[in-house]
Amino acid sequence: MNKLKMLFRRHLYAAVIGLLFCGVTVQAQVTREQTIDKVRSALVKLPYYSVYDHLAYKLEGRTVTLMGAVTRPTLKKDAEAVVGDVKGVEEVVNNIKVLPLSSADDQIRRAVYRAVYSRGGLEKYALGANPSIHIIVENGNVTLEGVVANETDKNLAGIQARGVGGTFTFKNNLRVESESSNAE
Repeated sequence: MNKLKMLFRRHLYAAVIGLLFCGVTVQAQVTREQTIDKVRSALVKLPYYSVYDHLAYKLEGRTVTLMGAVTRPTLKKDAEAVVGDVKGVEEVVNNIKVLPLSSADDQIRRAVYRAVYSRGGLEKYALGANPSIHIIVENGNVTLEGVVANETDKNLAGIQARGVGGTFTFKNNLRVESESSNAE
C-alpha cells in the first residue's frame, strides 16, 4: 500500500508541476500581448506623429526595437521615451531614421497627400487622428506605409501616389488588413 501511495504522490506532484509551467507560459503570452498593445498605443498617441511619419517596432523578449522614418528629430526621441516607460519593456533600441529637411520633399509630401486622400474611396483612410496611409518622402523617393482594407485600395493608393510629378522612385509597402493581422 505504501508503494501505491508513493506512486500516486509522484504522479500528483508531476501533474501539479506541469500545470504550474502551463500557467507560467500562458501568463507570459498574455504579458507579451499586453506589452505589444501598450507599445502600439503609446506610439500612436505621440503628439507630433503625422501622416508623413512611419513608426514600427518589434518586441523580442523585453527589448523593443523601434524602426521607421520621421520628419522631426524630437519625434524620434519622444518615441524612445514613451516606449521606455511601458511596463514590461526593459530596453529600447532606437533605429528610427530622421528624414532630411527639404522643401522639395515637403512639396512632394503635400502633393502625394492630395493625390491619395482626395481620390474617391481612399478619403476614409484620412479619418481620425492617425491616418492609416503614411507618406514617407526622402530625397524625392516616395514610400507608402500602413494598412488598408483590401488589395484594390492598396493598388489605387499606389497609382495615385505614383502619378505625382517630381519624384524619383516609388514603393508601395501598404499591407492589406487581413495580411497584417497575421503578422508578428
